[in-house]
Amino acid sequence: MTYEWGYTFGPPMSVAPINKVREVVEYAVSEISPSKIYMGMPNYGYDWPLPYVKGETRAESISNVEAVERAFENNAEIMFDSLAQSPFYKYRKEGSEHEVWFEDAKSIDAKVSLAMKYNLAGLSYWNIMRPFLQNWMLLSNLVNINKIY
Repeated sequence: MTYEWGYTFGPPMSVAPINKVREVVEYAVSEISPSKIYMGMPNYGYDWPLPYVKGETRAESISNVEAVERAFENNAEIMFDSLAQSPFYKYRKEGSEHEVWFEDAKSIDAKVSLAMKYNLAGLSYWNIMRPFLQNWMLLSNLVNINKIY
């Protein structure tokens, strides 16, 4: 599991910042054969109301598609954090400020490339029930996809 750095009750940040994902993978391969490791990845984002107040603020879990739709609906500019390798934006709606972090093709590519670099057994997603076409198109061009039941 390499996600939930940004989470429901935590401060706004990337759900799976690549620098933290790399730390987890590097530790994992130092203890376990890479051929036995499936890297867990997020298929969602969070929308935090601002200001963030520890112990009080609760982020809303949203799909990656919904994150882009909200940016469009609220005329928000989607930016890309180079350290986290994750997209994010801020917007204002009905007098409230929000900050959104989510995944896109570029952030997924960074994670897939990391898994390939360390020759991991594969990838797994949480939550597969949220359609994310960019992801599947990217993966179909980079890796062999096998269903495990």
